[in-house]
Amino acid sequence: MISLTSPIETGAHHYNAGLKLLLLCLITLVLFFIDNLIFHSLFLVFVVTLYALPGMLFFKSGFKHLTVLWPFILIVAVWHLWTNEIQLGAVILMRLISAVALANLVTMTTRLSDMIDVVRFLASPLQRFGINTKALEISIALVIRMTPVLISKGQSLSWAWRARTNRRFGWKIILPFTVLALDDADHVAEALRARGGLTTTTTTTEKP
Repeated sequence: MISLTSPIETGAHHYNAGLKLLLLCLITLVLFFIDNLIFHSLFLVFVVTLYALPGMLFFKSGFKHLTVLWPFILIVAVWHLWTNEIQLGAVILMRLISAVALANLVTMTTRLSDMIDVVRFLASPLQRFGINTKALEISIALVIRMTPVLISKGQSLSWAWRARTNRRFGWKIILPFTVLALDDADHVAEALRARGGLTTTTTTTEKP
């Protein structure tokens, strides 16, 4: 399994993970309260600059992760062209790209272990109510690590289909993709069981 971390280490890798996540939440909230087209245009340029500063390798890797947005961008653009709300559509698109790009930037420059430490800290009060927070920590880790794996396997299926026929694959790869995802889930579940699962057990020794 691979993660969404950066192929190179940047200065942002040394920043506190909790601080980066807090800033991400605050900036995203601000983006949704501002509807000014010029502001969103300048902010998008700022985000692109952040991707470009570490170098071309970092920029290409980050852009590759953002290509999954194109169907949503296409749908939003077509709808607002149809309704003749071009300025509103442009604001929504730039807001969407900026917010997702910032989230991706945080993920690329933050180690998974640091992410889990933040989740553990935030969820620690739930332990007083008997809630197993370990399941939450592992779930987030699995989502982050398995997302690029599933995307890669989906691309491989589409390439395999195109190599065999000129027809569009459409929904026909959904079934094999689902089988692959379930197979990965089985392997992950077996690995978790082999390592003790999600429950924490304690052993006691009896005095002779």
